[in-house]
Amino acid sequence: MARGFRTIRDGVTAFAMLALIWLVAAKLNDKPDTVHAGEFHAADGDSLTMRAERMRLKGIDAPELNQSCERGGRRWACGREAKEALQGLVARRDTRCSGAGRDQYDRLLVVCRSGGIDLNGEMVVRGMAVAYGNYEREEERARAQRAGLWAGTFERPRDVRDHERRQSGFEDARRLGGQVTGWQ
Repeated sequence: MARGFRTIRDGVTAFAMLALIWLVAAKLNDKPDTVHAGEFHAADGDSLTMRAERMRLKGIDAPELNQSCERGGRRWACGREAKEALQGLVARRDTRCSGAGRDQYDRLLVVCRSGGIDLNGEMVVRGMAVAYGNYEREEERARAQRAGLWAGTFERPRDVRDHERRQSGFEDARRLGGQVTGWQ
């Protein structure tokens, strides 16, 4: 019986040591946030530039720049309007964007604040972006108020990008096939 107890105790001790090593390694790997302040430029409704740094607003997804939406039976340039809304929000001198991770395009993933307001969340509240992570409450508010995108119908930005990728891939394959076979 004592031998079985020692085996269990040794297993628990080994597991605890591995967990401790993992926690220490995770903490050492933790990078401090990069903070940017100054003059930002909206590239679209969820991306900013500042000098050479490209940033993506974390937790939101705004319409693609060329995307249009429908409201009251009319089409409107929701992608351009989202860009203008973001530019208006970051125009204040006290805007600060901070983040540590990067996306697949090497853009810094940031949360921006100005005057005590979380600008990522504000874009969602205004209906200029959909929640993609932490801003579900803000999206519920926008839906209830029929703000921005929620005042009509729209295709989710992710679906627009997927459609464009599929379409461009098909067109590339069609062109290549035409060149190989001589059919155009």
